Amino acid sequence: MNITQTAISLNVPDVAASATFAETHFGFTEAMSAEGFVSLQHPDAVPNIIFLETGLKTFRPQEIAGSAGEGTLIVFVVDDIDQEFARIADAGARVVTSPETEPWGERYCQFADPNGLIWQLVQWVG
Repeated sequence: MNITQTAISLNVPDVAASATFAETHFGFTEAMSAEGFVSLQHPDAVPNIIFLETGLKTFRPQEIAGSAGEGTLIVFVVDDIDQEFARIADAGARVVTSPETEPWGERYCQFADPNGLIWQLVQWVG
């Protein structure tokens, strides 16, 4: 198998709101879009993120066509979590968890986008 690209697809009520959040705070840009759909790419080697409007008739399988959210984390490992936290919080993103460090060395913080998706930054510390 030769995988040439990876994407994460999430159903949300407001595609534009989550796309704008990802563009504004995380540096994604639009790769393509259509009614009820946007695919975002990032200049670094991270998966594309696709937002699909909840209830799209073309979504398969239909039995799981509900909104993403509860229990979903979009996680990125960064070099300087405190700098990134300050930048994103100062830009007005809703802070869910300010930076804190777990006993096993995971330092993390979390933000919520307008659809309630949780975006988490992680830095591994010694």
